[in-house]
Amino acid sequence: MHPAPALHHLDTPFVNFRDFDFGGASHGYRWISTKRFGLPPDAPDDRALLAALIAHPQFRDTYDGAGVQDWPRHGQWWLERITPGTYQTIDASTATGRIRAWAGRHGDVPQELEARLEEHVYAPIRSATSRYVLGELPEDALHDYGPIHIDFHELVLVDRPAATLSLLVAADD
Repeated sequence: MHPAPALHHLDTPFVNFRDFDFGGASHGYRWISTKRFGLPPDAPDDRALLAALIAHPQFRDTYDGAGVQDWPRHGQWWLERITPGTYQTIDASTATGRIRAWAGRHGDVPQELEARLEEHVYAPIRSATSRYVLGELPEDALHDYGPIHIDFHELVLVDRPAATLSLLVAADD
């Protein structure tokens, strides 16, 4: 495997379900954060890209509102417990279905939110050249205040023609 390439953080689009009218249904305090990175021109294989993502400072986010910190945590887990091998390949249909099921868990998704999800989530999933889902981690991988989200879905999308890698996290408060 090549040394970890340098990923350049581009932006972090955020979709907050609270911003949409669910009528009488609940938005469930759900949101989707996408951290997008530019790939270097000579981007190596996907496992090296996953290693670079894990090593990137933007990966140190517990998604609890504290933002990116210099700490050994990612999401609900201890950072040291996440490796390129903990990510499993997933096809576009399964990845999209997983997010759609999660998004509609509390009822119909408003049309405006569905359009935003299509643009920011579903289209990038389909256009990615490879997709990965964070696999099951053992219970002792949870950090000291890890289980703060009811649901936590994590995908990594590699889009070589667009020269981007996206870390997509769909969760709740």
